[in-house]
Amino acid sequence: MAAHRPESNFPPSLWGDQFINHVSDSKVFEKYSKAVEVLKNDVRSLLTAPEIKMIDTMNLIDTLERLGVSYHFENEIEEKLQQFFHLNTNYHDDEAYDLYTVALHFRLFRQHGHRISTEIFGKWRGVNGEFKESLKSDAKGMLTLYEASYVRTRGETILDDALAFTTAALKFMAPNLGSPLKKQVERALAQPLHLGIPRIETRCYIAVYEEEEHKNDTLLKFAKLDFNLLQMMHKEELQQVSRWWKELGLISKLPYARDRIVECFFWALAVHHEPQYSRSRIVLAKSIVMSSVIDDTYDAYGTIEELEVFTEAIQRWDDGEISRLPDYMRPLYKAILELYIPIEEELAKEGRSYASHHAIEGLKELARGYFEEAKWLLEGSTQKADFEWLSEKPKIFVATLIKGRLLDDIGSYEFETKRGQLAIGVESYMKENDVTKEEAMAKFMELCTDAWRDSNEEILRPSCYKSRDLLTLILNYDRVTYVTYKDKEDGYTQPEKVLKPHIIALLVDAFEV
Repeated sequence: MAAHRPESNFPPSLWGDQFINHVSDSKVFEKYSKAVEVLKNDVRSLLTAPEIKMIDTMNLIDTLERLGVSYHFENEIEEKLQQFFHLNTNYHDDEAYDLYTVALHFRLFRQHGHRISTEIFGKWRGVNGEFKESLKSDAKGMLTLYEASYVRTRGETILDDALAFTTAALKFMAPNLGSPLKKQVERALAQPLHLGIPRIETRCYIAVYEEEEHKNDTLLKFAKLDFNLLQMMHKEELQQVSRWWKELGLISKLPYARDRIVECFFWALAVHHEPQYSRSRIVLAKSIVMSSVIDDTYDAYGTIEELEVFTEAIQRWDDGEISRLPDYMRPLYKAILELYIPIEEELAKEGRSYASHHAIEGLKELARGYFEEAKWLLEGSTQKADFEWLSEKPKIFVATLIKGRLLDDIGSYEFETKRGQLAIGVESYMKENDVTKEEAMAKFMELCTDAWRDSNEEILRPSCYKSRDLLTLILNYDRVTYVTYKDKEDGYTQPEKVLKPHIIALLVDAFEV
């Protein structure tokens, strides 16, 4: 008797061979590269000018970060922020430091790992502890306080209050604001800066900055050229990844799986877009798409018996296991091993074989987790997951797993129930706690908010991690997860509405220079 298998019914790829057929222009690339180098020196002189005031420098740093070019000046920016933080500035001086300035400095210091106190906002609260109504006349200050509230940690009620206060006020005042401030407010309400994908936020901000009355034309040109230059590099990488995926031919062999190579590259690009991470982006995109096919094998096709054998084969990591697998699983298992062999060899030459070891161990752990989830799904179980192993993980990693799991559960709920699957996370919580779907999802969002607070706390403990780069990569992974699954959408499975506009913005449309 044929095994009963869930129906996948996943939408096909939106892109076809669009990115495989990309034709690059080396002359334009060279022209942009030379122009960027010249402008970079001009911008560096702005940042390092000895006569520039702290307030002006902080505004410039914020502009550089929003325009997506701060990676050129990481050392200079870190040095300036370190210097400014240790000045112990008296932010209670009303004359020198308005709400906009204080909130901006607070967010920048926090995002760069400096533990600045929330007490600096106390002067804007009345005797009743609430924020003063007079602040509502300062739209720019309110917007900046709103953005600052998203870097809060657990127990910082003043920032919880600030978020509620500014959200209500900005929604009320937005229709009556002039551009470009109106666009900034509407964008922030739809997508808070701290939770957004940096590259997408850059694309949006360049367009807004162009409308600024006091914009710096050198900065604007630099940002546009740099964006276009990186886009050309990213399109070359995507072409390489897309060709590999097509030649692999897994989707024709495994029609139950989602065909999402472009979306997977977008995820890799969202995690780190800088030019020095080119090889890492390619490897990460391939790893993500392979994990996606593995997920679909567990979630949308395999039987318990097949998945048990597959999980054991992954743990043994040996091509001798292929003969034990069902026919349809063999190409997948072979592709997994072949993906990591060249990576292992290349890293071994660099004396970094430990990196591939951890990647493979992570994949083994992923397979074990998928198998447990498949058992709950296929056996109709609603038992709680055993998360004891998380206690040994760094807090920021735990927070990332929580956000990813819960946002995925919320976003995929409607699609999974429509195709007759048990939406494990939401359904389990509803049954175990005797609550409605809406109450379960509200609780999941509350847990996600707490997880963001934990991530923000870890940013303030940079000495616990080997590099700030690692913290940034983890945060950016959180951000692309949030953007993909927010508003109860599964933007990965059904990318038409959520991810397609972002992919076009980053990988199709260039700026006119």
